[in-house]
Order: sequence, then structure tokens, then C-alpha cells
Amino acid sequence: MSGDWCQNTTRHSRAELGELHRADVDRCAELERELFPGDDPWKADAFLAELDLGHLYRAARIDGVLVGYAGLALLGRPPHLEAEVHTIGVDPAYQHRGIGRRLLRELLAHADANAADTFLEVRTDNEAAIGLYRGEGFEVLGTRRRYYRPSGADAYTMRRPASGGNT
Repeated sequence: MSGDWCQNTTRHSRAELGELHRADVDRCAELERELFPGDDPWKADAFLAELDLGHLYRAARIDGVLVGYAGLALLGRPPHLEAEVHTIGVDPAYQHRGIGRRLLRELLAHADANAADTFLEVRTDNEAAIGLYRGEGFEVLGTRRRYYRPSGADAYTMRRPASGGNT
């Protein structure tokens, strides 16, 4: 294994996961512009609205700097809840170090604790994200043509059953 792997593992292990705060929304919007420049990236107000609605939002920080975020909404009423991954992103300088996977797993643990199947949309050309989601048990349900605006990129709708076989 190369020295880069060791360095990446060290950097990955330094990422601390915790709650996303209102004070983080400007940084989230900055990362959205960098990560999704052609697809109407979320603005700070969108993150504030999500937090105000009480959705679960997690943050990844290294040395106190926000390097990743992820959000999940629970929809419906027990025992018929569904979970929806609304957004997930990691600073390009910190990608491929397991941070996105750790954030996603925290969202999935919350969905599983509520016996909720989890749904998400992902660009059909985002092979890294699709690989991450498949690795966490998601399967493609279908394709949404021209889902992302203004680029017109297609999206897969993916689903992961709640842990324990809930369908």
C-alpha cells in the first residue's frame, strides 16, 4: 500500500461527525456551489429551511472546519415512515477518504431506527456516488429524465430497505 493510503486514513480518522448548525449553512452553500455548479446548488436559505423543519443534518469537521454534510427527512407517520436523503456532500479536497460513507451511515442508522426505507436521487453519471450507495444496499428503482436543473441531467431514484427486512 502506498504512503497516500496511510495519509488518507489519517486524515479520514480526524474527521469528527456531529450536528450541523445554523452557523454552518454559509459553508454548506459554498460547498454546494463547488460540488454542483451546473445543477442549481442549494443556497444557505435552503439549509436553514431544512434545519427549521427538524430534519436530521450531520456535519463532518476536520480541525473545526466543515468538510462535509448530509441531510435526511423522515416522511409519513409511523408505522409507514419513509426516509429521503435530501443532500450529501464532501469537500473535494477530502473526498475518497470515507467521510461521505460515514455521513451516509449515520443517516441510514436514523432511518433504520425508525423502520424507514430510504430513497434518494443521484445523477446517472455520478459513478462514485452510485458506487457508494450500492455499497450501502441501495438499488436503482428507475430513471428520472432531466431531473436536475438547469443542466437537464438524468437521475436514478434509488431505494434501500430498512435494516431488518422492512419493505
